[in-house]
Amino acid sequence: MRLVSWNVNGIRALQRKGLWESSLATLAPHVLCLQETKADESQAACELEGFHQFWNPASKKGYSGTAILTRFAPLSVERGLPTALVKKHGLADDSFGNANEEGRMVTVEFDDFYLVNAYTPNVKGDLTRLGLRHQKWDPAFRAYVTALRTKKPVAVCGDLNVAHTDDDVANAKTNRGSAGFTDEERQGFSDLLGAGFVDSFRIFTQGAGHYTWWSNFSNARARNVGWRIDYFLVSDSLAPRVRAAHIHAEVMGSDHCPVSLTLEA
Repeated sequence: MRLVSWNVNGIRALQRKGLWESSLATLAPHVLCLQETKADESQAACELEGFHQFWNPASKKGYSGTAILTRFAPLSVERGLPTALVKKHGLADDSFGNANEEGRMVTVEFDDFYLVNAYTPNVKGDLTRLGLRHQKWDPAFRAYVTALRTKKPVAVCGDLNVAHTDDDVANAKTNRGSAGFTDEERQGFSDLLGAGFVDSFRIFTQGAGHYTWWSNFSNARARNVGWRIDYFLVSDSLAPRVRAAHIHAEVMGSDHCPVSLTLEA
């Protein structure tokens, strides 16, 4: 089974560039997870034969949004975090706004594992959302996927908006403390791994220079001055089934590139 995750930074823009069909042909996913769709299903008009589609658009038009398109019919689908977790962790208060209104998650349940597609909130350049993310979103998200893990194996994918180690960002010393590379965000990722999850890409590939997002400025992508902030994590019980994990930097159309995970059936 081949799973692909991609922050498309606006699916309609990708379609206007004429890169949607060619990208799918190149990636050949059985399951496709999208982040930052900036559209609902009717606006995106993704007519893919043989795929079941589950969209979670933000209430704000042209903002955020996630979707899962799958050739395998799931047993269940959940959009967003459970209401109890949203309330418990203060994700519906005035300082954050209701996190579920931002369309940041879709979860599907297959016969033998859950798949969670997430678009983690950015802390913003001035770090004004850092406390909210570190103290609210990260603990709520970790509690959610940890609870799923007690039922069956879990795969987590998406734009998690953090470079975990120095190897995951170019110019680590310069970027330390900036959005996406603060100690708090990195600790949140470490806590997620500590809860029983494995960074699938690092099963196969070590070292620096492997990135999934590049700034649109200073020819950053051509120079490979980027960040690895898009992931496939798997619960430890699912890790033995992982056969490959790749970054598809050659696939254009967004400031992010797709990442993929291949699981043994």
